[in-house]
Amino acid sequence: MPAGKLSLGANSTTYFDEYNPSVLRPIERSLGRAVLKRKSFNGFDLWHLYEITFLNKLGIPKVCCGTIKIDAKSQYIVESKSLKLYLLSFTMTKFKDLAEVCAVITSDLERELKIRPEVKLWDLEYCPFIPQKNDGVLIDTETPPRIVYSCDDTLLVPSAEGMTVRETLRSNILRTLCPVTSQPDHAEVTISYAGKKIDHAGLFAYLISLRSHQGFHEQCCELIFSDIMERLHPEELTVCCSFTRRGGIDITPIRSTLSKVCEIPRTLRQ
Repeated sequence: MPAGKLSLGANSTTYFDEYNPSVLRPIERSLGRAVLKRKSFNGFDLWHLYEITFLNKLGIPKVCCGTIKIDAKSQYIVESKSLKLYLLSFTMTKFKDLAEVCAVITSDLERELKIRPEVKLWDLEYCPFIPQKNDGVLIDTETPPRIVYSCDDTLLVPSAEGMTVRETLRSNILRTLCPVTSQPDHAEVTISYAGKKIDHAGLFAYLISLRSHQGFHEQCCELIFSDIMERLHPEELTVCCSFTRRGGIDITPIRSTLSKVCEIPRTLRQ
């Protein structure tokens, strides 16, 4: 049943505290990829779940944390607000154990996304989420050649040094806008590549230019990947966007030229 309704101006949200999979909203990945120049990549979307609560068979509240991993080749993504509402609907619902909760989430998402996600849940006492500082050279102290607030991939240029390198760069300043609510999304970006050295100041300026870009988390990561590949042609490239938490969940999309892509640890801001 509805647990309540929150109204802000013309927008209102109904919250359910009994199991309600109908609130899940799949979105075609192709909608966000229409503007991409490069659509070929590997990777996945990794959701961290921090605030799952449900009742055991005796009606005693239980809490857990978890992850959901969705392959980037899936036809659909799950809209983040609908995922939050879905997980909230477990609050007053009885389940046999954590395994049953995991099986239900897996089944519901598989039905909506047309692909089987990898779902893992842990009792809080065994939660593996340990925030870590990502490796890499921080580019946020660079002086950008120019500052614009609309996406400008011409800022991506090779370094004047002309050398071939293998390096990891990172930035904390990515800010984009949700295309549904226009709320800001913040992320740490980690870029690992091999090839002609990228101009660090230009890359920093490019990330600044996304400050008013509207896109889902997954599409923003793919846009960065696509623009770097098209402008700079690295031999290898992996882009990871570790978005900060909102509503008890966060997402880390990773896109790569590599066939095997490793998970990035939870960052200090997640």
